[in-house]
Amino acid sequence: MLVLSRKKGESILIGEHIELTVLEVVGDTVKLGIKAPKEVGLLRKELYVSVEEMNMTAGDSAITASELKDQFKNLKKK
Repeated sequence: MLVLSRKKGESILIGEHIELTVLEVVGDTVKLGIKAPKEVGLLRKELYVSVEEMNMTAGDSAITASELKDQFKNLKKK
């Protein structure tokens, strides 16, 4: 991992098209501004990890597709 120190208002470039700028530092929170092409996906890491964990858990589920359909039907009836 590359570690850099930046001050408020300073930026780093990732490649030619992605720019990260330090907008604000308050206590242990850093507010970043990100300029990137629309085709570049940006996600908070904790959100990505959460979805990944849910997908892994779903893969281990003992419920069958038929049972899942029945549960959806029951939800619609309510």
